[in-house]
Amino acid sequence: MDRKLVAILAADVVGYSTLMEQDEQGTFERLRAGQKELFEPEIARHHGRIFKLMGDGLLAEFGSVVDAVECAVSLQRGLAERNANVAEDQRVHVRIGINLGEVIVEGDDCYGDGVNIAARLEQLADPGGICVSGKVAREVENKLSFGFEPMGEQKVKNIAEPIQAFRVKFDGIPLPPRSTGKPEKHWATVAIGGVLALLIAGGGSWYVLRSPVALSREPSIAVLPFANMSGDPSQDYLGSGIAEDIITMLSSFPELRVVSRSSSSVYDKPVKVQQVGEDLKVSYVIEGSVRKAGGKVRVTAQLVDASTGEHVWAKRYDEESGDVAVLQDNVANRVNDTIAGLRGEIRKKEEADAWSKAAPSLEEYDYYLRGHQLYFRFTKEDNAEARAIWQEGLAQFPDSALLRTKIAFSYIHDIGWGSTDDPWRDTELAWRLGTEAQAIPHKSRLETLFCHWVMTALYQWHEGDFARSVVEAEAAASLVPYDAWARADLAYYLAAAGKTDRGIELLEDSIRRDAKNMDWYFGNLAIAYYFADRPADSVVALQKMKAPWDINLAAAYARLGKLDEARASIAKLLKAKPGWTIQKEAVFPTTKHPQYVEPLLTTYLSDLAKAGLPEK
Repeated sequence: MDRKLVAILAADVVGYSTLMEQDEQGTFERLRAGQKELFEPEIARHHGRIFKLMGDGLLAEFGSVVDAVECAVSLQRGLAERNANVAEDQRVHVRIGINLGEVIVEGDDCYGDGVNIAARLEQLADPGGICVSGKVAREVENKLSFGFEPMGEQKVKNIAEPIQAFRVKFDGIPLPPRSTGKPEKHWATVAIGGVLALLIAGGGSWYVLRSPVALSREPSIAVLPFANMSGDPSQDYLGSGIAEDIITMLSSFPELRVVSRSSSSVYDKPVKVQQVGEDLKVSYVIEGSVRKAGGKVRVTAQLVDASTGEHVWAKRYDEESGDVAVLQDNVANRVNDTIAGLRGEIRKKEEADAWSKAAPSLEEYDYYLRGHQLYFRFTKEDNAEARAIWQEGLAQFPDSALLRTKIAFSYIHDIGWGSTDDPWRDTELAWRLGTEAQAIPHKSRLETLFCHWVMTALYQWHEGDFARSVVEAEAAASLVPYDAWARADLAYYLAAAGKTDRGIELLEDSIRRDAKNMDWYFGNLAIAYYFADRPADSVVALQKMKAPWDINLAAAYARLGKLDEARASIAKLLKAKPGWTIQKEAVFPTTKHPQYVEPLLTTYLSDLAKAGLPEK
């Protein structure tokens, strides 16, 4: 495990949600300018590096604590100068915290108390101010012209020992005058925003500070090099390669903490799993073996509970060895798909553990797991019970973004599956919960995933905003590049918004990766094919379902000119859903907004009319 001593700067916008509510579009446009004009240049000029971006905050590391403090002062001065010509209610104020400490390094990311303390110091700072630890103050006391005001020892959340904190006293920042009359438009209104809201800006993958409450018992895992059983030392690379590919895939899933390859690869000799668990502080270990003989390779893999040594899951794979890279990818993908994700073996084990707990000892994460097990049964009754569990958890943990998103998902489930007597009421309930979750700061990667996933549906369903739905879908998909279930679901919303090529790409990849393909994967793929003007492929995809969706078959057949088949499909639909009409289909499932973006919707409804679906 790599460690280093660095200065960590944590910054956070005060009242970020209010700024977005007041002028979302203008804020969005100015965010990107602010990124380029202030925060990135200043941090780079002071030899720093941004390693975490959050919806309303960032974390940066500096090799020099002097550089970190000077950078913080420059940022606050820059913001104050730009706020001078901005109306009071539009000004951006930022809190900054700085700590000097040892951090754990994994790839481009940093973890540990050194980082967490900086984040806690930022919360102690005044708007427009800087708060530093005692270590920082002592290190720079005689090197800078700034003064330090003692704030005493501060007891902060999830840090055992009190922190000695100091307020930085820096002169020369003019107090912004109170604006009279119409304010000037100025990028400083959200100067920090471009750095702090890159996800909204669309595009980059981003990582967030883990909420210490929400995921206090997130599962953790180490992947050991797969033992070479071939008797030929030259084949050692194969087992190491498979392990490395599995680590890469597992690391992408937000609910897992995966030990880096450099930490787990030292166990290249037989070792007790319990020892690995104790050394690396992990819940689970993946181990296995590779045996190559001729053109065949046999790979075994097993998931072991690191505390008990009990096997949770084991599997054997027999592969052709013509292309080693393909072989490694195939095995790693199957292991990842079985173990990780929302339906994986780790999730099942964690759910069982959550149900074994007595009610008084339940954590926020336990409520999430309990409800999740029911939710994935996909019945109206189980969904209602899952929602009740999450609502009970939310009463215990009222600041939970995790439980808010899950309750919102339960409403989306009822709406989409026609299990509600008032779709628009439930859409509004889901929207309120989703937007509340989005506004909660410092979300974990899992909470971030769920926020963007749930808002993908809600921007389309509640707002009729297909463009923003695409932004949310792409953001969510980027967080789970190997999770077939999530990406297959998100692909539907991309296709509905007219991004058919991207939808097809995600769905075809999900079907390739997922050994347990769901019927609706092919249904979603059929919709994407249809809107991409590939009706024949749409019919083929629908026919792979156990229960093909008649309305989509009808539209595809009508597009192909096969009107007899189209009318037969509509007849089956009307037998199951008497009274269904083109008007209802146009605004399904919420009854308020169009189901698909134009001109896709008009084309779709025209084909359904040809197939014989009544207008009213």
